[in-house]
Amino acid sequence: MRFGNLSRRLLPPLIALVALFVITPAAMAADGVGTYGRTNDKVVTFFAFGLIAFFAILVTVLSLIQIRLDKRKERRTEDLERLGSR
Repeated sequence: MRFGNLSRRLLPPLIALVALFVITPAAMAADGVGTYGRTNDKVVTFFAFGLIAFFAILVTVLSLIQIRLDKRKERRTEDLERLGSR
């Protein structure tokens, strides 16, 4: 029983490590040609802009979700107090 629990915990990191070793040669190809292809300043700049946009959108969406959940929680608390269950 103990071995099964240990193997379940170690299997995902082991798979990730093997995948990393398989992908590494393509990423470290010569002359700047990796998995994407030949990169230049324009490609790197647009990738960085994409990253900035992704995280800005991610923070905005997660904040909107949190605001909605907080309003739902407040509404639920008010309903419980109004009904006298609390």
